[in-house]
This record gives sequence, C-alpha cells and structure tokens, in this order.
Amino acid sequence: MYKDLWARGLDVAYELKDVIDSIVVRDNGLLHLIFSLPITINKIKLIKEEVCDLHDKIPKNRGLVVENSPKKPVESKSLTTDKIIVGFEEEKNLILRKLTSGPADLDVISITGMPGSGKTTLAYKVYNDKSVSSHFDLRSWCTVDQEYDEKNLLNKILNQVNGSDSKSSENINVADKLRKQLYGKRYLIVLDDVWDTTTWDELTRPFPNGTKGSRIILTTREKEVALHGKVYTAPLNLRLLRSEESWELLEKRAFGNESCPDELLDVGKEIAENCKGVPLVADLIAGVIAGREKKRTAWLEVQNNLSSFILNLKPCFLYLAICRKDTAIITSVLKALWSAEGLVEQTEMKSVEEVMDVYLDNLISSSLVILFNEIGDWPTCQIHDLVHDFCLIKAREEKLVEWISSSTPSSSSDLMPRIVTIDYNSKLLGLSNFVLFDSNKKRHSGKHLYSLTINGDKLADSVSETFHLSHLRLLRYLDLDPCFIMVKDSLLNEICMLNHLRYLRIGTEVKSLPLSFSNLWNLEILMVDNEESTLILLPRIWDLVKLRVLVMETCSFFDMDADESILITEDTKLENLILLYKPVLSYSKDTDHIFERFPNLQYLTFELKESWDYSIEQYWFLKLDFLTELEELTVVFESSNTNDRGGDELQVIVI
Repeated sequence: MYKDLWARGLDVAYELKDVIDSIVVRDNGLLHLIFSLPITINKIKLIKEEVCDLHDKIPKNRGLVVENSPKKPVESKSLTTDKIIVGFEEEKNLILRKLTSGPADLDVISITGMPGSGKTTLAYKVYNDKSVSSHFDLRSWCTVDQEYDEKNLLNKILNQVNGSDSKSSENINVADKLRKQLYGKRYLIVLDDVWDTTTWDELTRPFPNGTKGSRIILTTREKEVALHGKVYTAPLNLRLLRSEESWELLEKRAFGNESCPDELLDVGKEIAENCKGVPLVADLIAGVIAGREKKRTAWLEVQNNLSSFILNLKPCFLYLAICRKDTAIITSVLKALWSAEGLVEQTEMKSVEEVMDVYLDNLISSSLVILFNEIGDWPTCQIHDLVHDFCLIKAREEKLVEWISSSTPSSSSDLMPRIVTIDYNSKLLGLSNFVLFDSNKKRHSGKHLYSLTINGDKLADSVSETFHLSHLRLLRYLDLDPCFIMVKDSLLNEICMLNHLRYLRIGTEVKSLPLSFSNLWNLEILMVDNEESTLILLPRIWDLVKLRVLVMETCSFFDMDADESILITEDTKLENLILLYKPVLSYSKDTDHIFERFPNLQYLTFELKESWDYSIEQYWFLKLDFLTELEELTVVFESSNTNDRGGDELQVIVI
C-alpha cells in the first residue's frame, strides 16, 4: 500500500508541476487551467484521503488513539508520535510563562522557523505540559493545510473543546457556535503551520477577546504571518539545535537509557555535527544509526556517506547516472548541467555557482565522486561503477533518468521519465519505434520530459523532415548531436518555441540567429556547431539575458559583408556571460567597445581575421583592460596578405 501510494504521489507531483508549467508557457494554458488543474487537484485529494484511511488499516498497537477531550493530550501527528524530544528547554520555559502569566487579554505566541526546525514539536511539548492542561478551561489543536476548508477546521476546533465528534451541518453557523462556546472561558488554541495572513484572519475571527488570559499558539514558516498575528508577545524565531542536543537525540534513539560506548563516542558526535542543527535531519539520521550495528565501521559508513546528500544534494547525486561508466566528465561541464537542469538554486547567502561548488566538494569528500586534476588539463571527475549502478537504479525508480539505445526494447509506457538519452542506431532502432516520436502519442508521452539528448547515427533526410520538437514545451535541456541531425530553419523555429530551455546544443548552417530566438530568454548555455558557416549574433544575442556560456565554431557580432552597422543602445549588456568562444573580429568594423558589453567575462577566445602591413609594423589589438574578471584569453591571428608569412596562424594564450 505504501509503495503504491508513493508511486502515485510521485506521478501526481510531476503532473501538477507540468500543468503549472504548461500554463506559464501558454501551451494550451486556458485548457490546462480549466480542465487539467482541477483534475490533478482531485487526484491529490484522493491520495490524501487514502493516506488518512491507512490509520484504520494499521494494527491498533502501532498507533495512538485520537483524544478529543479538552483535558486530554492533543491529536497525535506523524511528526510527534513516539518521538524522542530533546532541546529547546529555554524556549519551552519561556512559552510556558507566556501561556500561564502575562496580560489578561488574548495574546498570540508565534513560533517561526524553517521547515524541519522543530516548530510543531515545541508546540506539542508545551501544549501537553501539565501546568498548561490544568491552567486552561478549554484546549484545541488544529493543523492547517494549504488547501484548508475553513468550516471543517472550525468544526474540528469546536468538537475538541466540546469533547464531541459531530459533523457540521450546512444549516449551522459553526463560527458563531464556536464563539459562544469559547466566550467567558480561558482557552488555548494551537494553529499549526499557517501559510498566509488571510488564513489567519479567517480562522481567528470567531475567537473572542476577553479578560481571562486566553492564548493562541501559532506555528508558521512565514515571518510575515507571525508579525501579522502579533498582539503583545514578539514572535519566537526557532534556533537550530546545538551540537550537544543533536548528539543527545542520536544517543537516546540508538541506545535508549544506556550510554554510548567509548569507541563510538567520537564518531557519534561527528555525525551529530553533520546534522547542522536541523532537528528533522537529526531525527532522520538517528533513525538510520538506530537500525545499524553498534560497531565503529558501521557508524563510520554513516558519517562518510549519509550527510553528503541528505537534503538538496540528492537530485545532483542521482543526476550522475547520465554519465557513461568509466568515463570522466569535466567538473565545470557537470556544474553547468546541474544548473541547466534546474537542480541547484541560489540561497540567501550563496550564489548558484557557490552552491554547486559546495555540492561537488561534498560528493568528493564522501568518496562518491573521484576527482582527477591533471596538470595543464581541465579538472574532471568520475563515479565508481557500483555507484553508477546505484544512481541509475534510483534515478529510474524515481522516473528521473532513462537510456534508450539499440539494445533497449521499445518503450511501451505512456509516461516518459524526466531525463532521456537516446543512442540512435539507424539499423536497429527506428524513431517510430518509441512513443516519444509516435505522432499519435507524442504529446502525452512527452509531458514529463525536461531533458532530451540524442546522438548516434545520422538521421536520413527523408526522416528528418518529419522530426518535430514543438510539442515538448517543457524542455529545459536539449542536446542534438550534429552527427545525428543538422538543424534547419523550420526545426530551429520549433526549438525557439521552447522558452523553458536553459541548455541548447545543436549543429546548424543558418547564417544568423532568427527573430524567434528572442523567446529563449531562460537560456544559460548555448553551444552551436557551425563549421561550414559564420553565424551572425546581433541583434538577437542581447535578448538572451541569462546567458552564461556561448560556444560556436565561428560567429560574428556583425555581418562583415554588410555596409551598415547595427546600432547598439548604450546600456545593452550581457551581465551573466562568463565564457565566449569564438567570435571573428575585424578592426575594419566598429568592434572597439563590443567587449564592454560583457563585464563579467572570465574565458574568452576570439579570432582576429585581417590583413596588415608588416613592412611598417602596423598592428592592432583590442583594449581588454576593463575586463577585470578575465582569467583566460586565447587569440587566433590570421593574416590574409600575400607574403611568405600570409595565411599563418599564431595562437597566443594569456592567463
């Protein structure tokens, strides 16, 4: 039952994300808004109902009985049932004083903090404290959903203060009945996990303000909600666990009332440090070590591996399944792929680049990833075969990654995973054999597809005319190997409709970026193989405001053969561009100030293609001293004069 619900929950989570993204990119957005969104929401509600019904199917000795009596403990939650609670003693005592003393008017005690910081656990501790249960006439605990039903929640509170279990009737004004029930009483109501101020206003409207010293405990991850609900007491922003508190939790979970053996003490405390003070993480790791042998080797394994991908690192770790076995990948390329796939986001303190550095360091320090750094080469990394197998199994299980090749049976599933790599073999694998390119199923089959890579044999011209991608509107990553297909105008215009794209690699012989390229405003990495032609960048390149990497075999900002220059407005810049390879420049065109438009450029390769007069030593070179971020410069000079040095190339590398 659990596995089935987990799988269905995963599917509906993907489905909901895809529906929202389809609305955003206006891919039949109105139809998705009117039909798909309500259908998906109903699926979520059905799964939630089945999860709630699991309680009746669990043996009685494995759960706690729900008590609605105002003098009995709160309804048990999964976060608090049978849970060892440590820490927050000072905070607990502070809240107890605020509950049992202070102003006679109604007051609100708010607890704020990040998800998993222990807000509900702390509220649970004070709610069930004996001094609290004896102080208040009526008590109620209410957990608020994002999709809450106001009347049902108020009826739940009413039932708890009444000690009954009746359902609300349409003819009864529940809010008015609750107000009358609370009036003149000293009451305590916990509103757990309130998401917004509107919800707070609606739920607290029936609560009367008297002189009995009534209290409301509010838990929320949003500081705005806590400040909105403040009466007298300032919100309590929950701190992280101290190292000794994390260790106390791990020790109690692993050994109960006994002490940890001396041989495990140092390892155990190191594991506690790795919890970074987050109670939810500490509880998860405590559950892992509690089930392990009480041996140093077992605990060292936890220390070295578990903390590395306990939270956000997991998707980046599983993404390594896309790498081929026994094949190293350039670390900078790996990080670029993480970014393009949307697996890494910036935090309040760190940029995306800094977060990726931390993730990669964690994978390397945990020995999951092996780093190679040969002198003079780009740093590369690789994962062990067994680790690769594990990543691939888990990635497939979570419908994240799939390889399709000549030896792979044609897919019969109508649900594609998020990341697909196709090794095309013209003799053994026809594109019509699997559902992604089946004209009858392609829209449905590709609805979860976010990343597509196709390489292998060259696609026949007769087939390439029927090759379409416009239906894959949610793609973030597209890599079409030039050996597989050279993109022509019609297909390029289809690709330019995919405005979620962050990474694009294609081969093409078009002469300039089309007008529709302006749609790709999310693009971060653009790689074009165009050996046979020079691609003109301006003016479309300025629309790619998020571009970080631009790689082309041969490109030019201006049309060298055109008589008129392209006007560039004074403040036009690509602030995010860090790598540019390789534009063709000429001092006969107005290129003196073009690099001022890329203030954060770090890696630059360009070709200077011009004739000059050696006899008078007339040389020209760009002024690049304003590029303060530049780490590497490669310049290729090509002379077109007719002396014996003509046609030579001189490559200069400046670090």
